[in-house]
Amino acid sequence: MTKMAIKTVLFDLDGTLLPMDQDVFIKAYFGGLAMKLAPHGYEPKMLIDAIWQGSEAMVKNDGSCSNEEAFWSAFCDIFKKNVRADEPIFNEYYEESFDGVKKVCGYDPQAAATVRELKALGYRVVLATNPLFPRIATEKRVRWTGLEPTDFELVTTYENSSHCKPNPKYYEDIVKELGLAAEECLMVGNDVAEDMIAATLGMKVFLLTDCLINRSGADISEYPNGSFKELMRYIKADC
Repeated sequence: MTKMAIKTVLFDLDGTLLPMDQDVFIKAYFGGLAMKLAPHGYEPKMLIDAIWQGSEAMVKNDGSCSNEEAFWSAFCDIFKKNVRADEPIFNEYYEESFDGVKKVCGYDPQAAATVRELKALGYRVVLATNPLFPRIATEKRVRWTGLEPTDFELVTTYENSSHCKPNPKYYEDIVKELGLAAEECLMVGNDVAEDMIAATLGMKVFLLTDCLINRSGADISEYPNGSFKELMRYIKADC
C-alpha cells in the first residue's frame, strides 16, 4: 500500500499550543466563574458540581445533540430549574474576566510559529481542542497562544460538536465535516488517552511532551514524540 503523506495537521490546545498545568488552570477558571456568579445566587460548590456534571454529560454525548445542549441539560438538572436564562452572565465572565486566567498558563512562541510555518508550507490546520468550552472561551484561549481563531480551518467548540475526546467519533466528525482522509491527517497533542486515540482511525499522531498527560502510565515510545522542533522534523521527513 502506498504511504499517504500528511496534508492536514490537527492541534490540541490546552497543554499543546497553550502550555499549562491543567489542575492549576481549572482551579483559577472555576474560582473566577464562582466569584462572578455568587452574587446571582449560585453557591460555589453547587456551581462547580454542576459544571462537572455538565462536562461529564458532554464526554458521554452519543451525538444525538450538540455538546452545548448536553451541558445545559445536565447543568439545569442540578439546580432543578432552567438556569439557562443566566447564560448572559456566564458570557460576561468570559468577556470581562476570563483573560485573567491567562496568568496561570505558560506561553511558547514556538507554538504559534509552528502553526504559521505549516500554513505557509500549504498544510491545512485544524484546532482539535476538546469541545467542552463555548466558542467565546475557546477563542480567548487561542489568542493567549499568539494565534487567532481564523488561523485554523476549524475550531471545535461545544456549539459545533456532538462528541468529545477520547471518543474516536470526535475525530470522525472532523474528518467528515472537512472532507479529509484520516490517513492524510496528523493529530498533535499532549494527552496520551485523549489525543493518541486518533490513531485508531488511521491518523498519524505526534505526542507533544512539554506538558505531557499520561494518566495510565502508558509506554509512549510507540508514538513519535518530543517538542515542536521534533514535530517539524517529523512532518518534513514525511514529505
